[in-house]
Amino acid sequence: MTIDVVTFGCRLNAYESEAIKARAGEAQLRGALVVNTCAVTAEAVRQSRQAIRRLKREQPERRIIVTGCAAQVEPASYAAMPEVDAVLGNEEKLNAQSYADFGLGMAEKIRVNDIMSVRQTAAQFVECFDGHTRAFLQVQNGCDHRCTFCIIPFGRGNSRSVPMGAVVEEARRLVECGYGEIVLTGVDLTSYGGDLPGRPSLGMLAQRILKLVPALKRLRLSSIDSIEADAVLLRVIAEEERLMPHFHLSAQSGDDLILKRMKRRHSRADTIGFCQTIRRLRPEAAFGADLIAGFPTETEAMFRSSLALVDDAGLSSLHVFPFSPRPGTPAAKMPQLKPGLGRERARRLRAKGELALAARYQGMIGEVAEILVEKSGIGRTPCFAPVRPDRRVEPGRFVMARITGHRGGQLIATLPA
Repeated sequence: MTIDVVTFGCRLNAYESEAIKARAGEAQLRGALVVNTCAVTAEAVRQSRQAIRRLKREQPERRIIVTGCAAQVEPASYAAMPEVDAVLGNEEKLNAQSYADFGLGMAEKIRVNDIMSVRQTAAQFVECFDGHTRAFLQVQNGCDHRCTFCIIPFGRGNSRSVPMGAVVEEARRLVECGYGEIVLTGVDLTSYGGDLPGRPSLGMLAQRILKLVPALKRLRLSSIDSIEADAVLLRVIAEEERLMPHFHLSAQSGDDLILKRMKRRHSRADTIGFCQTIRRLRPEAAFGADLIAGFPTETEAMFRSSLALVDDAGLSSLHVFPFSPRPGTPAAKMPQLKPGLGRERARRLRAKGELALAARYQGMIGEVAEILVEKSGIGRTPCFAPVRPDRRVEPGRFVMARITGHRGGQLIATLPA
C-alpha cells in the first residue's frame, strides 16, 4: 500500500502534495496517510482536524502524518491529537529523509524548523498529477508582505524563487509527460525573482517558458497581485496567445480604507485600472478575485464598495471568505464585527458573483472555443470556464466546441460532427 495524501487549501498545496508522494516514494514509505493542511482561515484548520479524526476512525491501522501551513504554525496542537503519529513542517515535508526516518521509526514526533530561516526553494520535478489533465508548477514560495489578516507568511516564510533554468527544465519535462497546460503557482506569484541574481520578473519567466518550451500549448497563472504586474508580463499578455487570458486577483476588498487597514499595497482604483488595461490588451480576458467580507471595522457602506467592485472591475468568478481572525495577526486585535455579520455579507457577495458569472456565460453563447477536456468529462476554455461537451472526449485532448447555453455553473457545448 502506497501513501495517500489528503490536501486542503491552495494550488500550491496541491502541487506539493504530488511532491510529497514522490519524496515518500523515494523513501519507500508505505501505508501512511499524509494530511497537507491549510491555515488561511480558522475554518480550514477546523476541517483538517475533523478529517484527521475521520481518517483514523475509518482506517485505524494506518499511521497519520500531518504537514502543511497549519502544522507549521501550530505543530504542538496537532501533535497533541491522539490520531497523529508525526508532524512535519513545510520545509520538511519536501525532504525524502523525513519519510525515510518515519518509516524506520527514527523520527521525532514534531519535525518543524524555523521557516524564516529557509532562503531557497528548489524545483520538485513532479511528473504526475493524479486526476488532473493540467500540471501545476511551483515557481515561488513564501511572502515578504505582512497583510494584517494573514498568517501565511508564518507558515511559508519569506519570498523565495525557483531559478528560471530549473523552471524551464521542469516545464519541458511536464510537456514530455503529456501535459498540454501548465499552471504557474506560488504564495505571492507576482513577486517572483526578487531574490534571484539579476532580479528576473514573472513576465520574464513566462516569456522564457513560452520561448524555450514551444510544445507547451497553454500557460496559465494562478492568483496574482495586480499591483506587482511588470511591464514584460503585460507585453506577454498582449502578444502571446498561449498565455491564458484568465486572471485571478488578490483584491481582498473594494474599499480603500479597509484596504489600508488590511495593509494592502493597492487601491480600489488600481484593481479597476488593471482590469481595464488587460481588457484593452486581451478583450476576451476574464477576471476572478479573492474577497474578504466582514473585515474588522467594515461598515455597510464599505461592504457595498466591495459589492460594487464586481461590476466596476468586471469580476466574474469570486472566492469569497468571511473574515476569520487568526491569532497572532494584527487584524485579530482590531474591533470585530458582531457574530454572523461576516457570513451574511459573504453570502451576499457570493450571490453577486453568481449573477456576474451567469451574465458572462450568457454572453459566451454562440462562441467557438478550444477546450481542454478533463478526466471528469468537463472541458476548460482559455478563460477557465467549465464546459460540458455533448459527447465523451478522451481526457487530455484539446477540441473546438460551440457554446450553446449554460446550466448549473457550467457552459453547454456541441462538438463538430
